[in-house]
Amino acid sequence: MTTAHATSPTLIRQAAVFDGSRLLSAQDVLIDGPVIAAVGTRLEAPDGATVLDGAGHTLLPGLIDAHTHTTDTAQLRQALLFGITTELDMGGSAETARRMRAAADERDDLADVRVATTGATAPGGHPCQLVELGMIEPFPTVGGPDEADAFVAARVAEGADHLKIFIEDGTAIGKPLPLMSPQTVTALIRAAHERGLRTVAHTLTRSAARQAIDCGIDGLAHAPADGPSDQALIEAAVAAGVFVVPTLTALTGMTAVPAEYELCDDPRLRPYADPQWLADLDEIRTTDPARRIGPIGVEPQYAADAALRMFRLGVPLLAGTDGTGGHGHPTTHGISYHGELALLVAAGLTPAQALTAATSAPADAFGLSDRGRIGPGLRADLLLVAGDPTRDITALRAITALWRTGTLVERTAPLAEQTKDRTQE
Repeated sequence: MTTAHATSPTLIRQAAVFDGSRLLSAQDVLIDGPVIAAVGTRLEAPDGATVLDGAGHTLLPGLIDAHTHTTDTAQLRQALLFGITTELDMGGSAETARRMRAAADERDDLADVRVATTGATAPGGHPCQLVELGMIEPFPTVGGPDEADAFVAARVAEGADHLKIFIEDGTAIGKPLPLMSPQTVTALIRAAHERGLRTVAHTLTRSAARQAIDCGIDGLAHAPADGPSDQALIEAAVAAGVFVVPTLTALTGMTAVPAEYELCDDPRLRPYADPQWLADLDEIRTTDPARRIGPIGVEPQYAADAALRMFRLGVPLLAGTDGTGGHGHPTTHGISYHGELALLVAAGLTPAQALTAATSAPADAFGLSDRGRIGPGLRADLLLVAGDPTRDITALRAITALWRTGTLVERTAPLAEQTKDRTQE
């Protein structure tokens, strides 16, 4: 199902344009090959161009999911169907990460992906318990600060675009887990920065978030969710200049009412959902959260409150789902992202601020200067929706056209073909 770049230009006329930070009315946008050629009013259509009427629609940069775990191309395809043109993978098998990165580089019918490969944790630390359960393969760990440089060098060699660091004491899962020392975390961050990698910390608790901030982390992969955050933690995040990915959808997925229950019933979304995921979700509805997830020591409202307070003092928020799929958790690639945006708005962001969290904010945080905005010379990763999502965030679900590097995405590809992708990986 490999696709080629569009061979003729496309001119979108008279669409409102959300450029990554603000809404512009009645703009023309010209796509030529894989990039945006021009933005303005009354642009002349080149010979042979396809012209689309964008009146009553909003054109946005392709969405960026700032926290996923990607294991097959079907997930990248699902992400793209829901408007996500880039995923930022936060750790997993190096071999799988390289395969996903290569597939995304070659195919315009998949979301692009940037990868973390193997995350840094203490021997026996999170997620080593998943190895014991047979859910993931064994992976290298970091025994102390003297091992940090070699660990990071090995991640660069296996193709990492950024470094994931786990600071997880087991509060979230009700099982004590070993932690790396602050000296080890600091050494890892230093080694990553020396090699040009940004660093992101898995931190679900307030103490872990504070440790990551004090050690010099670039961003938090989750907002602290084990209780109300005090003002000192909020101000520390502001002073350090970190970014935060709240992952409210993933946290809500641990409760009795996951966001996905509403999403799967939305007629703008349901036709594009993975049938197997829909079947799994029906089973999840009948299972008690404590049984399917285990002991839970975090609450979504604490994460939402901390994230909003940080944001109001200047901390960039990035929209991310922690999308994985399976294992009794409903959060998945693509459809769950629309739940994340709705939860950010419910927490207190305006729809326009949530759209920035979905586009330019993650692009800036991860140094992706070619995307996340609409402007001449940038990647033609674009999303055209009916209505105005700066007023109603759910208007983002009404996708009428979608481009990935200038290629119009076919959203009606047979589901059997998507399933074939999954079985081939």
